[in-house]
Amino acid sequence: MEKNNTFDFFTSLIDQAFDKAFGKDKPVEEPDTQDSPYSSIEEYTQQTGKRFRLTKEEKTLGLTREEAFHLRFKN
Repeated sequence: MEKNNTFDFFTSLIDQAFDKAFGKDKPVEEPDTQDSPYSSIEEYTQQTGKRFRLTKEEKTLGLTREEAFHLRFKN
């Protein structure tokens, strides 16, 4: 019985070490959408007076304006 308890202890210890090493013990954080200054492209345009434009990198990735806006301001 003692041998099995020792095995379980070390197995648990090793599992915890792997979880810690690979970040599995930390809860996944949800991105805060409330921190973003704009909720939509239209709101961006109204507040800034400018049209939302794609960067060169976003264009080369083939993103739409909505996808680029979401990545830039929602994340």
